[in-house]
Amino acid sequence: VQLQASGGGLVQAGDSLTLSCAASERTNNRFAVGWFRQAPGKEREFVAAIMLPGSSTYYTDSVKGRFTISRDRAKNTLYLQMNSLKPEDTAIYYCAVAPRIITSSIGVSSSYEYWGQGTLVTVSS
Repeated sequence: VQLQASGGGLVQAGDSLTLSCAASERTNNRFAVGWFRQAPGKEREFVAAIMLPGSSTYYTDSVKGRFTISRDRAKNTLYLQMNSLKPEDTAIYYCAVAPRIITSSIGVSSSYEYWGQGTLVTVSS
């Protein structure tokens, strides 16, 4: 599976941005798709994910209520709608797919096998 992330850019605090991640093919029925981010000098951290089947969504606490993850199955595309952006949201955002995963591991980056190249989001104060 190849993933192509896009949509990053430079925005001001309080602005909104939507990231997209196009997948080259479908994966099996039970999998997770998610977003991680890595800020300069920091480790990669979990942002949000969708667990299938059922489309359960998961978010890290710092983005709850501001970010929304969604998926267009027909287009094989994952989205991350980011509202009320803060300077601390500045990071490279990566999309990822885990063909086989359990719920307790949904926030663990090593659980994901396929990764996009990342898209940079910069939020100015």
